[in-house]
Amino acid sequence: MAEEKGAARAQHRVSMENRRALEITGVTDIDSFDEQTVAVFTDVGELVVRGSSLHISRIDVESGNLSLEGEIDSLEYTDNVAVRGSIWARLFR
Repeated sequence: MAEEKGAARAQHRVSMENRRALEITGVTDIDSFDEQTVAVFTDVGELVVRGSSLHISRIDVESGNLSLEGEIDSLEYTDNVAVRGSIWARLFR
């Protein structure tokens, strides 16, 4: 059953328009979000988006798609691939 969910997900892709709108596919989990920082887990690592007036305009958990709007200043990947459900990973952030 887990393989069926993984097969339905799109590959990871990031598309930005004029530093005001961001479309992300392949999102597996949302770590945290506020108006300055949105951190999401993907299959290729954690993606941290920084800026101002950031808000999530659309999220589709089934397909792993996320739309973000606001003033986007930076995108940063870390090599930490998400381990879903790990309490230790969340405590030591």
